[in-house]
Amino acid sequence: MNVAAGNATIYAKLTLVAIVWGASFIAGRIVSAEMDATTAALWRYIVAATTLVVVALLLEHGLPRLTAKQWLGVVVLGILGVAMYNLCFMYGLQTVPASRASLIIALNPAATLVGGALFLHEPLSRNRILGIALALLGVAVELSGGNPMNLFARGPWLGELAMFGCVVSWAAYTLLGKRMLGEGVASLAATTYAALAGTLLLVAVNAATGTLHIPQASPKAWWCIAFIGVFSTALAYVWFYDGVRAIGPARTAVFINLVPVVAIALGVLLLGEKLVPSMVIGAALVVSGVFIINRSPAATPPLHAPAHTG
Repeated sequence: MNVAAGNATIYAKLTLVAIVWGASFIAGRIVSAEMDATTAALWRYIVAATTLVVVALLLEHGLPRLTAKQWLGVVVLGILGVAMYNLCFMYGLQTVPASRASLIIALNPAATLVGGALFLHEPLSRNRILGIALALLGVAVELSGGNPMNLFARGPWLGELAMFGCVVSWAAYTLLGKRMLGEGVASLAATTYAALAGTLLLVAVNAATGTLHIPQASPKAWWCIAFIGVFSTALAYVWFYDGVRAIGPARTAVFINLVPVVAIALGVLLLGEKLVPSMVIGAALVVSGVFIINRSPAATPPLHAPAHTG
């Protein structure tokens, strides 16, 4: 398989990841209406960690041994990308509509770009900056109803702040994950170990808060937990790391800009939300931004090129 064909496969996977993650906002809203944040976060990862272990056994016949430094890394990944991100995600969705939440999460590429430039010395070309800015402008247009200044008309609520916490934790998770892959840990192993570490931490959080129990919820909510755990968390995270390994964290993260477009579309189809012109215009800007980023030539290879050992 040549480089162009390989990248096309990666882009197709990342597009499917965006679709699944967009749908997860709808599922998360359903779950958050019936479970508290800590309980929902734990059961999402009980499902996800179990799925990842099964996949690792089937595809790689188990998990590799880790060095002490790598164990420290996966624990940090579990804290940032599993426990912190998921607690913020579920808490935020208790009060934030799915479309608004997905638009805040679309700030991930900008945060990852800045983090990559500061800590991994990755180049920031003008085209990449333009693409990110254009995509974020599209998100702002969707969020504000056509006037980005309306974004600041109301002060952020706790739910919105929790979603911004997702942005910070996910950018750190992405960049640290790339460093781990550069040390020889395959994407599936890194994701699985992080999920296991994060699940144990969530068990401790639930035990401390008195919510360590099987929640009483509808079958619909449990199906949503299964969807988020199996597809949005396990499968999508593995494919996301395939993208990090192949095309770098900043370019991979740009595909997250498609998530609000999917979330809004599903909101219209499944939740009866109205499709207004600002949503259409914003979606066009987001897709244009992704196109510009992927057309931008990489100036130099990243200093910590991830290694594939699977």
